[in-house]
Amino acid sequence: MTLVALSGMGALSMNIFLPSLPGMARDFDVDYAIMQLSVSAYIGASAVIQLLAGPVSDRFGRRPVALVGLVIFALATVGTLIAPNATMFLLFRLIQAMVSVCLLLSRAAVRDIYDDARAASMIGYVTMGMAVVPMLAPVIGGVLDEAFGWRANFAMMGILGLMTLALVWQDMGETVSGGGLPMRQQIANYPILARSHRFWGYCLAATLSSGCFFAYLGGAPFVGERVFGLTPAQVGYFFAAPSVGYLAGNFMSGRFTAQVGLNRMILFGALICLVALGVSLLATLAGMISPLVFFGAIACMGLGNGLVMPNTNIGMMSVRPELAGTASGLGGALAVAGGAVLSALAGALLQPGSGATPLQVIMFASAAGSLVSVLWVLRRERRLARVG
Repeated sequence: MTLVALSGMGALSMNIFLPSLPGMARDFDVDYAIMQLSVSAYIGASAVIQLLAGPVSDRFGRRPVALVGLVIFALATVGTLIAPNATMFLLFRLIQAMVSVCLLLSRAAVRDIYDDARAASMIGYVTMGMAVVPMLAPVIGGVLDEAFGWRANFAMMGILGLMTLALVWQDMGETVSGGGLPMRQQIANYPILARSHRFWGYCLAATLSSGCFFAYLGGAPFVGERVFGLTPAQVGYFFAAPSVGYLAGNFMSGRFTAQVGLNRMILFGALICLVALGVSLLATLAGMISPLVFFGAIACMGLGNGLVMPNTNIGMMSVRPELAGTASGLGGALAVAGGAVLSALAGALLQPGSGATPLQVIMFASAAGSLVSVLWVLRRERRLARVG
């Protein structure tokens, strides 16, 4: 449950305030694209932080890195509440990205304890519990926004961050054995990780699959308000769609990965994402766009991501188990960096009169790339099996 809370804080800070984005832009008197940087720039900062935090956690342990990240997050949240203008708000919002260390640490802690198949199942269950947070957060955020204004969302972030800090301090033990891996030894092992086709294949599959979701985060508030005419609370309700699917996909990963295998689960998930988003795009081009069609396809995309993400994460960390934190951090950094680009691209292309089509094209192309990456891994492994 402590690992669920860690993962949940990372998800909560990313999406609880999304229904408020159009109103925040009006409050700070800036364009929507500027305020959308609170999503895309935050994701980019998370990429850099995870890239650095992974090796640090391999050296000094998971517990101290988690505690430091949560303390900085709590302080930065206070800054977002008192920011007098959009510039200061965005600065503190970037500092809030320190909470992203919790995402990689929860995955790495599981891999510290369990072997490949069992770890994939456990990560599936951990992220299944974590999926409840982004499912409920936008709903709660939309209601809080209508009742008290957008700052209520950040006040809730701060309170829950402090509660998670107290839980980690009290309950989280250290899972890195032997005092951690010295930096010199880590650096010596990096070329092995960097030369692995399996590692990069899993990274690309995870990056492009999660890229569908990040593009959705960047564009869905615009689509909800400008295309479908939804209120912030209604946008929050529909934002639960990918989390419902992700919850189901995580449960299936936890239940069936040990029997079906990592690669098959990843392949099934990538196919589900591609087909769902392709159907949604075709419906829009045929003039049959509606909130139920659009968000229904997003729910199926979430299901596919729920199959892809836990299994690709374990695939990455299994290449060099002693570098689980580094692999998790590098993989997470690539995923969120790609997500930042796609999120910003969605925000830039969605203009008055554009409809939802630019966002759907971005998500479909990202899903197609994820499927190609999975097939590349399978092809490499079949070739190695024949040689063996």
